[in-house]
Amino acid sequence: MSNAKSGTAKGLTYKDSGVDILVGDDFAEKIQHHLRLTYGPNVLNNPGGYAGLFALKTNGLLSKDMPRPVLAGTTDGVGTKLKIAFMMDKHDTVGIDLVAMSVNDLVCVGAEPLFFLDYIATGKLSQDVLLQVVKGVADGCRQAECALLGGETAEMPGFYQPGEYDLAGFAVGIVDRSRWLKPARVQPGDKMIGLASSGVHSNGYSLVRKVFFDVAKWRVERHVDEFGCTLGEELLRPTVIYSTMIKNLLRHYRRKRMIRGIAHITGGGFLGNIPRVLPESCGGRIERGSWPVPPVFEMIRKLGKINDDDEMYRVFNMGIGMVLIVSPVVVDYVIRQLGKAGQPSYLIGEVVKGEHEIKIV
Repeated sequence: MSNAKSGTAKGLTYKDSGVDILVGDDFAEKIQHHLRLTYGPNVLNNPGGYAGLFALKTNGLLSKDMPRPVLAGTTDGVGTKLKIAFMMDKHDTVGIDLVAMSVNDLVCVGAEPLFFLDYIATGKLSQDVLLQVVKGVADGCRQAECALLGGETAEMPGFYQPGEYDLAGFAVGIVDRSRWLKPARVQPGDKMIGLASSGVHSNGYSLVRKVFFDVAKWRVERHVDEFGCTLGEELLRPTVIYSTMIKNLLRHYRRKRMIRGIAHITGGGFLGNIPRVLPESCGGRIERGSWPVPPVFEMIRKLGKINDDDEMYRVFNMGIGMVLIVSPVVVDYVIRQLGKAGQPSYLIGEVVKGEHEIKIV
């Protein structure tokens, strides 16, 4: 006969292992408000369902203007930029980064973002922190004019360090086959317009952290005059969401193929990303000094003693987060339209016939 006190003989529960299902259910209910803020008429109400539903025929998505629709899908994460969020205990911007990294890729093939899904994994669910994250994701979706259709929050005790989490995002968009941006559209003589970045965006943070924290021994609280803010604030600037302004440009040139290609400057920088949207017979010539390089990149170069110029242009966006390849006849118009949308942009180079590579001159 057991001598255990009443209530102690039930055996282990899921809560004893570190996962409280009721807390998870409460969190799922609390984030619904942020999801609903992103819904448009295409989202079908399906409370408690196992999948989010998005109607393609509402709002004329499948109309005579899109006779051969193609769905496009992308996925990405935020990478080790999350380490800065942990150090700052600031979590309301990395969700914007998460959305940006996927929807900016979608627009590179000419697709309009439709909806977004997120995946959040953590060791122990902290509602206050994760609500900040989800709010950021919802803010990003509103900027991108797409629905946050759903997601998953996985609580895995012992798998992540206390207070840490990881993020992944998945975006789906739509483009008519006739408007799919393919390298074959690009021609020698086409111009490259660079859209200014907000800073480092979400790539190269393993090198960023090594330079600032391991080599220079700086702290996130350090105020940097060149940045006009603390180091942490500079490094947490969210990635610019370019998809909406570019979507509007593509709609303006719905019938004329004036925008030939689009490159999102992420991992691989100029040297790795621009060739992806060029035909094999073409390369690119980028004019150094044709746009202002934000101080953070020069600080990384200086503190890290990075003498290889190609390394900087291969790892970082160097102040240009997106490159549009356009017909020479529309360069001035496109730059003006971007300016009206509040997006600084610059004529930075051109497509040339020859080796399939980018040269910074």
